[in-house]
Amino acid sequence: MKRVVVTGIGALTPIGNTAKAYLEGLQKGKSGAAPITLFDTTNFKTKFAAEVKGFEPNDLLDRKAARKMDRFTQFAMVSVAEAIQHAGLDLDKIDLDRAGVIWGSGIGGLKSLEDDISDFATGSGTPRFNPFMIPKMISDIAAGMISIEYGFRAVNYATVSACASSSHAISAATDNIRLGRCDVMVTGGSEAVVLSTSIGGFNAMRALSTRNENPETASRPFDKDRDGFVLGEGAGALILEEYEHAVKRGATILAEVAGSGATADAYHMTAPHPEGLGAKNVMKMALADAKMNVEDIDYVNVHGTSTPLGDVAEAKAIQHVFGDHAYNLNISSTKSMTGHLLGAAGAIEAIAGIFSILHNFIPPTINHFTDDPEIDSKLNLTFNDAQEREVKAVLSNTFGFGGHNSSVIFKKFK
Repeated sequence: MKRVVVTGIGALTPIGNTAKAYLEGLQKGKSGAAPITLFDTTNFKTKFAAEVKGFEPNDLLDRKAARKMDRFTQFAMVSVAEAIQHAGLDLDKIDLDRAGVIWGSGIGGLKSLEDDISDFATGSGTPRFNPFMIPKMISDIAAGMISIEYGFRAVNYATVSACASSSHAISAATDNIRLGRCDVMVTGGSEAVVLSTSIGGFNAMRALSTRNENPETASRPFDKDRDGFVLGEGAGALILEEYEHAVKRGATILAEVAGSGATADAYHMTAPHPEGLGAKNVMKMALADAKMNVEDIDYVNVHGTSTPLGDVAEAKAIQHVFGDHAYNLNISSTKSMTGHLLGAAGAIEAIAGIFSILHNFIPPTINHFTDDPEIDSKLNLTFNDAQEREVKAVLSNTFGFGGHNSSVIFKKFK
């Protein structure tokens, strides 16, 4: 099959509004959690989230076009523009019939739906809905808008698999290049659901942290006193290319996509398999797809959401798959800094992995205070501070409600 390389990245995150700023946030162990500014949280159990700061769509997008987009699509367009520029992709010199888009979002334009339903419910009862409500709401619209903006006419669709959405998008985009269907793929994901609906819904599930007195330390993956995840928002974009195509146009190659896996827990609507069965299987599948041994992996960027059940199950799964080599790995959860971006998590975490390869460091798992006796203390979970290390290969995990599991492996290009 064709080799697939990464030639451009773009990021819009709670700890940095560009890829460069995101890298700096990861290196410093910065927390993106703070009191919510996007709506009134007076009556909510959780009053904080990891919002994108200072985002003004009219400063970054055409004003008229931005009005027709939900916030999650605005995020997508901004991150993709950065990635295309970073890749030095000249649209006049590539075959647009062989350039495609696969974009992930777990929820899509929930704000657009929430706004119109609220207006209808509190209004006269006469149905006066925004004519753009439906296209702003649907999860596939970001992929469509990216395609329209740049004229990419090959494969175009969205992946929706909860928190695994953008990892599945990256895997599918990779396969389209591997199989010779495309030369260039734009992929990644975006999410923008710091809203009353989602905070209320996740609170009802008891999934969110309620550490309102100190939100910047609320996301505590692997800590004994973790009490749920911190909701985040943002986007991550990657430009993938067929290796020969990238070389021919003189692109700078950042990393290679080595392989991926996708499995199901087939266990529970929201809880992970207690023994991490799906997680074990997906990591094994990714390693087999990449034709790599466990010893080839230096760093695992874990799903690590800061939930009581999920963190333990994932740690056990890593030990099962990697055996003794698990103690040689660096493991970290960048959600401790960014919060949980749901469908966009896999994209920004893939970028964190690529940064670790390019800059030879491991982003930390911040906010660790107390060891959890259920998690092996000999595992290097990269607590609190970034660590220097040569990184040749990274495995990135994302797992979603419904039992959806995805693992993607990136390796140093050579």
